[in-house]
Amino acid sequence: MATDEKRSLIIVSNRLPLSVKRVDNHYESSVSSGGLVTSLSGLTKSTQFQWFGWPGMEVKDNTDREEVSKSLSKHNAVPIFLDSGLAHEHYNGFSSMTLCIPGRWHSLAHKTTDRILWPILHYQSGVTFDDGPWQAYKRVNELFADQVADAAGNGTLIWVHDYHLMLLPELLRTRLRNQGKACAIGFSLHTPFPAGDFWRNLPVRKHIIEGLLASDLIGFHTEEGARTEIPNQIQYKDRLICTGRFIIGIDPQKFTDTLQTSEVQARIAALEQRYKGVKVIVGVDRLDHIKGLTQKLKGFDTFLDDHPELQNKVVLIQVAVPSREDVKEYQDLETELSTLAGKINGKHATPEGTPLLYMHRSVPFTELTALYSIADACLLTSTRDGMNLVSFEYVACQENRHGVLVLSEFAGAASFMREGSIPFHPANKSEMSEALFEALNLSDAERTKKYMYLRDFIHEHTSARWGQTFIEKLSARTWDRAGASCP
Repeated sequence: MATDEKRSLIIVSNRLPLSVKRVDNHYESSVSSGGLVTSLSGLTKSTQFQWFGWPGMEVKDNTDREEVSKSLSKHNAVPIFLDSGLAHEHYNGFSSMTLCIPGRWHSLAHKTTDRILWPILHYQSGVTFDDGPWQAYKRVNELFADQVADAAGNGTLIWVHDYHLMLLPELLRTRLRNQGKACAIGFSLHTPFPAGDFWRNLPVRKHIIEGLLASDLIGFHTEEGARTEIPNQIQYKDRLICTGRFIIGIDPQKFTDTLQTSEVQARIAALEQRYKGVKVIVGVDRLDHIKGLTQKLKGFDTFLDDHPELQNKVVLIQVAVPSREDVKEYQDLETELSTLAGKINGKHATPEGTPLLYMHRSVPFTELTALYSIADACLLTSTRDGMNLVSFEYVACQENRHGVLVLSEFAGAASFMREGSIPFHPANKSEMSEALFEALNLSDAERTKKYMYLRDFIHEHTSARWGQTFIEKLSARTWDRAGASCP
């Protein structure tokens, strides 16, 4: 129970930031690193919080549910159980992404591949609406609302996260009002927020927007989403909703500490020896259509064509972390990328080596920090991104080398990092080629100047500061019962 000295906070996300597994006829859970866990670590002295979300697995038996709940309670987490069919329809059916690809749509195996919210939020057309996934989306939001409202006390802060739960603020407010509870509700969107023309593609947009506007505070990562007619506020019906830009970040110290370990230092030395005399470009992306991976490989191919003098003197190490491997469009994307990688190496390889290392797998954190550290440039080609924290991670590992960030103008991070990076349009192969060449040939003074700018930025805008700033502003809405102003 919360004490008078501590604020009470409920955090709600589609997935809990924990992993749950069955071990010897019982369940064990462990907290994932990064994300909201890191962001809220600095609030533990002033705030007592619980996590609510789906545990990522179907648990039918009541006894098993009790055991899972008991295991998660050790980490202040509360599971919201969903059957696998409903979870699939909600996440893969309505929330996530599949585009209507001409000539291919009719061959999809499951009707639930009508992805809706994700493509709209990322400025992509070709969305096909189906009422089945929409009903599942509503039902999941209702189940979340029931459980969170019952658990909240009067005055509890409630922080809802991301597009999977955009109906939740309104559903919560209705239930809380019926229970005589007054709670400040905050909502953070971790994707772009598109212009009105894209919302018109969504037949249920009114329900989505009204669900969102039941919040007291809505946070975006960039000015693009936070821009309103009256700065930082929206007047809707009889309510004032506060909005704002809250720049999410990372924990730079975690990378610094990891780089100093003997294991990582040994790995860095081995990689530097392996790539002695070679310029290393690194790319780390989730295998997703919005990351511009096909554009990246095609742009790199153009770069190799443009600069034959760099044969055997440059390598792109591209990590494509598997994502949604059960979805056909992602399977097709991986096949396309593997084919492109093979063609590039077939075209440009020599007996001395290949210019592209394509890795379709997850990479341990220690290996990732070593790769970041030895890379002369980092190439990120997002076609749309809420932020893209890989850009922050790369900078956090560049204290010694001062590598150059080559950043798509459509990544959210580009809103803040343009001065310290080399921007380009991901669909323009020639422009990407030129940006890469410039990055690899910057003077030491220019590299240092850009690095210092980015270093200062990522140390100022940390994940901990993001979490603390949002909660402080949400707390201010608690005492502002009249809703007369935005703090």
